[in-house]
Amino acid sequence: MSKSLKRVKSALFAADPSLEVIETGQATTAKAAALSLGCAVDQIAKSILFEGDLSGHLYLFVTAGARQVDLEQAALLADEPLGKTDAASIRAVTGFAIGGVSPVGHLTEISTFFDETLLNYQKIYAAAGTPIHVFGCAPLQMAYLCQGLISAFSRQM
Repeated sequence: MSKSLKRVKSALFAADPSLEVIETGQATTAKAAALSLGCAVDQIAKSILFEGDLSGHLYLFVTAGARQVDLEQAALLADEPLGKTDAASIRAVTGFAIGGVSPVGHLTEISTFFDETLLNYQKIYAAAGTPIHVFGCAPLQMAYLCQGLISAFSRQM
């Protein structure tokens, strides 16, 4: 078991021992994960990271699977212009590789925004530290677990 997966499992267990990690086979996209889990694509909570152009801080946007982050809305929430970040920065701050970034279990605290679209579902799923592992829970529980500010920042792709 990878260190990243262990870290997520530990964070989940500390918060709620009933939360379980599920393997999705070879599903490495929101669409493939939804198919594997038998749920809507928007029930997959994607972790999208941007870097502040002024501060250099990373911001996490937990976004519904069939939606994309509206960069203008995201910049308003972050209170600074945002741009792409690199894999090394993501790894250094979160401890996760791209494709397996979980909304929980980061190495350092990160400002997090949670897509209000996810609240339309009883259960949602997010990466659990690897590209093929997820955990599921109620949207408000996930927002609480990642300390995400519920916000309107996404648009249909």
